[in-house]
Amino acid sequence: MQMNSYLKKWRVIFLGICMMIFAGIIVFKYAKLAFIKEAQKLPAPPVVERGSIVDRNGKALAVSTNFYHFGVTPSAIKNTAEFISLVAPILHEDEKNVAQILTNAADSRFVYIKKKIDQNTYEEVYKVCAENGFVAAVRFDRIPGRVYPENTLASQLIGYMGNDGNGLSGIEYSMQDTLSPVITPDAPMQLKGKNIYLTIDANLQFKLEKIARDAIERTQAESLMLIAAEAKTGEILSYISLPEANLNDYSHASQMELVDRPATQSYEPGSVFKVFSVASFLDAGVISENDIFNCDGIYERRTNSGERIVITCLEHHGWLSARDALKFSCNDALAQMSEKIESEPFLAKIRSLGFGSRTGVELPGETTGSVRKTSDRLWSARSKPTIAIGQEISVSALQMVQAATALANDGVPVQLTFISKITNHDGSEVYRHSPELKDPVFKKHTANYLLSCMETVARSGTGTRANLGDVSIGVKTGTAQMADHINGGYSKTDFLSNCIAIFPIEKPEIILYIVIEKAKGENYAGRIVAPVIGEAASVIIDHLGMSRGGAASLAHSGFVSISGTNPLMLSDTIPDFTGLPKRELLPLLNRSDIQVRINGDGWVQSQNPPAGTPITENMEIELYLE
Repeated sequence: MQMNSYLKKWRVIFLGICMMIFAGIIVFKYAKLAFIKEAQKLPAPPVVERGSIVDRNGKALAVSTNFYHFGVTPSAIKNTAEFISLVAPILHEDEKNVAQILTNAADSRFVYIKKKIDQNTYEEVYKVCAENGFVAAVRFDRIPGRVYPENTLASQLIGYMGNDGNGLSGIEYSMQDTLSPVITPDAPMQLKGKNIYLTIDANLQFKLEKIARDAIERTQAESLMLIAAEAKTGEILSYISLPEANLNDYSHASQMELVDRPATQSYEPGSVFKVFSVASFLDAGVISENDIFNCDGIYERRTNSGERIVITCLEHHGWLSARDALKFSCNDALAQMSEKIESEPFLAKIRSLGFGSRTGVELPGETTGSVRKTSDRLWSARSKPTIAIGQEISVSALQMVQAATALANDGVPVQLTFISKITNHDGSEVYRHSPELKDPVFKKHTANYLLSCMETVARSGTGTRANLGDVSIGVKTGTAQMADHINGGYSKTDFLSNCIAIFPIEKPEIILYIVIEKAKGENYAGRIVAPVIGEAASVIIDHLGMSRGGAASLAHSGFVSISGTNPLMLSDTIPDFTGLPKRELLPLLNRSDIQVRINGDGWVQSQNPPAGTPITENMEIELYLE
C-alpha cells in the first residue's frame, strides 16, 4: 500500500523524536520529585506567657490574659436580625450600631464587629453562635492582653502593653525582655516571662493618691507629682503623677494623663534648691555656720565689665546665718554666699548630686534636666547667684529625691530604684535589690547640719504647716515662676510650688517630695504644698508603723528631784548657752535691751551669734533647742 503523501517518512521520524523527548522530560521531572525530600512544615511559634507586675508585697498590678477581636463574614449570616439580637447585648453594643456595621460591610468578605473583647465575653458570644448556627460565619482572633486590676493606680509607673504584646510605656516597656523573653531558634514551645516585684506599696500608694487628688481639687491645679522613697535603700514606696490614666482603657486617655512627669519633666525648682546650694557652700568651706549676711531686701552688684545684677528678696531680713537664710528662704543671703565660691567648683558639686544627668531608674524617657556650663552662650555674671536660689537650672522630681538621699545618709547618695525583686514563674528569685551607695558628696557634718536647718524650717520657718509635732521632720519649700513658652520669659500667672521633706531628722527613714503645678489663686508653697507634705508624712508614718511621740519610754519611780538653779546672768559678751534647758532661758524673754528668739523645745544645741560676741543694744540672739 502506498503511504499518504502527507505522512512522509521524515515527518514520522521527527514526530517520534519529539514524543520521546516529551516523555523523557516527564520521566525526569517525576524522578526529581520522587528523590527530593518532602518539605517540612514550619513549626508553630512558641507560646509566650508574659510575667506579672506586682507591688512589693505581691499584690497584682498587671497580669496576662487573652483578648479577642470578634469579626464576621456578612454574606454567611442567614438571619441578620437574629444574629444582631443575640450578640449585641453580650458585647454591650447598641443593636443599631451593629446593624450599621454589617450594612456598610455587606459586600465585604470580612468585618470586625468589636475588637479586644475579654475572655468571658468571648466565651458567651461563642456559645450563643454555636447554639444558633452562626459559628461558620464568625471568627475570633486571639491577641495577647493585659489586665490592670487597680486601673489608675501608679499608672505612669506601671505603663501599658500594646496589641502586639510589647510594652509601650513605664515598666511594661523598660522591662519588656524580662517580662516577655525573646524567642530564639532553640526556644521551647512554652516560654514564661519573669515576674517583677516593684518597690511601691500598693496600699500606701492608694492612700497617698487620695491625698494627692484632694490637693489637686482643692488648689484647682493642673498637675501634681509625689514621690516617697526609703532614705537608706533608695526604694521608692509611692510614685504619683496626676492626672493619671486608666490602664485598662489607655487608648482613650488624654496626653496629659499619659505623661510621666516625675521622670520626664524638667523645671526650675526655686527655693527648694537652696538646701543643696547651702550644703555646697558649707562643704567647700567658703562659709561657716556662724557667718552672717545682711539682707536689705535686694541683692545688687555691678561687675567690672559693667553688668548689673539685681535679685530681689520678699523681705528685709536683716542679719542672717545660713540656718536663718534657709528658714526665711532669703534670696539676698544666698546670692551673697554664692559670691564666695568659684563657679566651676559650685557647678561640679551640683553635678555630683546628680543634677544634669539621668538618675538611672528603671523608667523610659527620663530627662537629664539642665545644668549650665560657664562656657555656655547664656552664662553670665548673674548665673551663679541665680542658680543658688533655684533658677537658671532645670531638674526633675526624681533628681530632687536622688539629691536628698545625700542629706539623709551622712553625705552619701543612694541609687533610686523601682525594682524590689524579680522571680521566675515558679517563684524562685533571680534578683533582689540591695542598696547601691554612690561616692560621698558632702561631709557627714555638712549633711547633718543641713538636716537640722530643714527642721528649723519646719518648726519656725516657711514650712511650719508641714510640722508634725510628734515626729521630727525637716522641710524646704519653694515657689517658682514657670517659663512662658509662648511669649518667652517667665509667666506672671503660672507657678510651680514644691516642698521636700526628710523624716525623722535624728534617723532619716523617708524622703517625701511633692510638686503642685499651676494652682489657681494661692500658689505659695508654704501654704499649699507644706500642708500636703504634713498630711502625707503622717499617713506614711502610720502605714509603716513608725514610732510616734519623739521620746523613748522609760521606767521611773515617780519621784523627781529638782535642784535649784542660779538665774542666768549676761555680762558684756554672749555666754555659751549650749546644753541649757528651756526653763532657764525664759527670764531672757523679759529683757528690754536685747531680743531673744527660742526655737524648739528641750536643750540648747546651737546659737547665733556665737559665744563671746559683744552684746550691743537691741541685739537679736537666736537659740535652737532639741
